[in-house]
Amino acid sequence: MDLVTPDWPAPGAVHAFTTTREGGVSQDGHASLNLGGTTGDAPQHVAENRRRFTDLLPGPPGWLNQVHGGRVLNREALDAPDPAAPTGADAAWCAAPNLPCTVLTADCLPVLFCDREATVVAAAHAGWRGLAGGVLEATVEALPASPHRLLAWIGPGIGLGAYEVGEGFRESFRRRLPWLDVGFERVGGQVHADLPAIAGAILRRTGIRSVHGGNFCTYTESARFYSHRRNPRGGRMATTIWLDGDTR
Repeated sequence: MDLVTPDWPAPGAVHAFTTTREGGVSQDGHASLNLGGTTGDAPQHVAENRRRFTDLLPGPPGWLNQVHGGRVLNREALDAPDPAAPTGADAAWCAAPNLPCTVLTADCLPVLFCDREATVVAAAHAGWRGLAGGVLEATVEALPASPHRLLAWIGPGIGLGAYEVGEGFRESFRRRLPWLDVGFERVGGQVHADLPAIAGAILRRTGIRSVHGGNFCTYTESARFYSHRRNPRGGRMATTIWLDGDTR
């Protein structure tokens, strides 16, 4: 199975990776390791792919009902959910060992967090709506660690060259984040968004000094990654992180 391992100076007790398209049983446009259950793939294929993914983990993945919002959950609450609580969330954090925090993406950014002492980890799903809506800031605020002790890694997402958005999109985005002075460029005369640059600026603004990644493009690296813009009915990758209970 082909996996992307974060290139960041995380402690040894922190484990993380992003899946790619390789290593599953899905067919045609979903080939082959599609982990998303809402793209029209055969349910039995998704189930087998998720089994293979779970076999790589020390515990249940902790799947979220992602809604492109800013809600952050404590990962431990997923194992004993409150029936009265809202069901949608786009980030999870955990201070317990061997409980992975996992998000699904296909152009949106997966963003991982840990602290330098390996006491807490988190995963966030950050597309343009999540970035504009504060999902990264909410995740940092939820963590029981000072931002200057945190590290962040921006995983595979759509890159600047592939993400044409238009002038109206840029102005709307900047109205939500008026301080933002990066993240948009003209490519071939058209306005394009640079989601990794925007995410990096937001993370640094929260006080995180160690920000890494942002160098994989899901759209252009078609053999390795799914891309919603390239194929809306394609698959989804998973990005996961956990604390090792044996070495903490």
